[in-house]
Amino acid sequence: MTITQKQFDTLVGTLENFSKAHPRSYRLRVALFAILGYAYIFLVLAGLLTLIGLIVSFIVFSHRANFAIIKLAILLLIPAWVIVRSLWVTVPEPEGLKLNRHQVPKLFALVDELTTKLQAPRFHNILLNQEFNAAVVQVPRLGIFGWQENYLLLGLPLMQSLSLEQLKAVMAHELGHLSGNHSRFAAWIYRIRKTWMQIYERLHQSDQSGASVLFNRFLDWYWPSFNAYSFTLARMNEYEADRCAAQLTSANNTAEALINIEVKARFLESSFWSDIQKRAEHQADPPSNAYSSMLTVLHNPIAEEETKQWLEQALAQKTSYADTHPCLADRLKSLGYQTTQLETLPQPATIQISAAEHLLGKMILHKFAKQFDQDWKAAISTPWRQRYAYLQETKDKLRALNQKAQMQTLPEQEAWERAYYTLELQGGEAALPFLQDVLKIQPDHAEANYTIGQVFLHKADASGIAHIEKAIEQRVDWVIAGCELVYGFFCQQGQTEEAQKYRARAEQHYQLLLKAQQERATVGDYDRFQPHTLKALEVNELKQQLACYPQVKEAYLVEKVVKYFPEKHFCVLGIVRKPGLIESSDASHKLINLLVTNLQFPTETYIIILNHGSSDKLKKKICQIHRSLIFRR
Repeated sequence: MTITQKQFDTLVGTLENFSKAHPRSYRLRVALFAILGYAYIFLVLAGLLTLIGLIVSFIVFSHRANFAIIKLAILLLIPAWVIVRSLWVTVPEPEGLKLNRHQVPKLFALVDELTTKLQAPRFHNILLNQEFNAAVVQVPRLGIFGWQENYLLLGLPLMQSLSLEQLKAVMAHELGHLSGNHSRFAAWIYRIRKTWMQIYERLHQSDQSGASVLFNRFLDWYWPSFNAYSFTLARMNEYEADRCAAQLTSANNTAEALINIEVKARFLESSFWSDIQKRAEHQADPPSNAYSSMLTVLHNPIAEEETKQWLEQALAQKTSYADTHPCLADRLKSLGYQTTQLETLPQPATIQISAAEHLLGKMILHKFAKQFDQDWKAAISTPWRQRYAYLQETKDKLRALNQKAQMQTLPEQEAWERAYYTLELQGGEAALPFLQDVLKIQPDHAEANYTIGQVFLHKADASGIAHIEKAIEQRVDWVIAGCELVYGFFCQQGQTEEAQKYRARAEQHYQLLLKAQQERATVGDYDRFQPHTLKALEVNELKQQLACYPQVKEAYLVEKVVKYFPEKHFCVLGIVRKPGLIESSDASHKLINLLVTNLQFPTETYIIILNHGSSDKLKKKICQIHRSLIFRR
């Protein structure tokens, strides 16, 4: 059984206090919990192998081997094999351009220096990628048994944004997680956390039914619980990694690297990429130099006003249990960065020679930039052209609506379309008056309220919350996204308690969605049904679609009575299939797949075949519902 976010937060808070009062006992608990995962797997495997061994011994010493004994041995071998196979989970290798020592000797020399000083394991691969990030990734060759292959991932945009000493601090932080100079226990737990997280994700993505039976229920309990128990240690490991960076460079270099990364990451998200995407309005093809131009911009200082705004937002955020990484302000304070410096919000110093230029050389840097330009353009070309065509069509529609609005008052739907098209082409500020026009016509318009809420919250205007609330009252499928918007707003404002309320609300709604999903996953004669609420036109359209399938003899349509989100109607379409003279055993499944793929439904619908003997009671129950028969051939 998985634990909820509220339970997770409560458990982590309790363990955090316990770790401060009883550090040795806390570490012992974490170690025992780490061992428990391995113990469960080995005990299950050992138990199965012991039973198999006993059966083999019985056969050898008794000289008897009847069919029942052999069958029992095979039945035990199957889950044993599934366990071994499940543990051999393969984790995909990270993506990026593989670098070699001959190509970039200065970079490899720096990595050698850091791994030696920190007594960190050597790297089997150093990859350069397009991300604004740096990371250490360990891929377990033997699944849960480990034997890690170590990758150092370096993002070219990050390298271009930092000085050599700042990048050295970032790399020292990443290597600090695996350092032998400090807490070997913390480094061991760090590796185990990463491995279990990878195993958990891969097993949940796999289609091994045996693995699901044997491991999913255990992992659904174990990984969230172990994650909570080791969370405090993982956060302490982040501070320890920062101290490693400060010792190898300096506290100032480490702090300035953190500030620089925060500011330039927000610049890329809020300014650079949005400006690139805006070009799709006028250019049919994406630019050929996106990464080259990015590297040029990142080398230069960001405008002082924007820097101050983004840094204020970053410093307003508070450390929470959503991430093991502490907030920027806490990390800077831990490094001894002066409070007066925080208050004056200094502009990051201009970088004369970037770490990328120093470690790669200008020729190699130019070569990689061109490669990333080509890769990005190739990946984005098709969606870019689709976006360009859509925006040209949108321009024409907006032009027509603007002309119509000059002559008459637009009805609700056209007023919304005008606001939405303006938003797409000109942004939130330009669309705001038209969105407010929609609310004058229909104050409860969900889409307009949600969009206005987004615009206001983006401007740090708390009045947007009321609009978000009004929208998600009407659209339950928007609740989580709406709560995330408000949560992000409160985090930026430093209002942690208010933010946590929306986070808890999103978690609670997610649990309800899971229950609703389970409730709608099956249909049986134990369910209650009621007449469908589709309009006559919708039923006629459905009948016309069903007429195209000669295998369909009769069709019945009802609604299942549901407990969770009853306002979202859940229809059941019961099909009586016309059997063929010669047909395969999976003919019913093929028909269901065909109908699910091709039929257009106005609401969520479950399709079931009513021909089978096991469906007689269900068919009788559905047939008794008023107006259930909608098609008969």
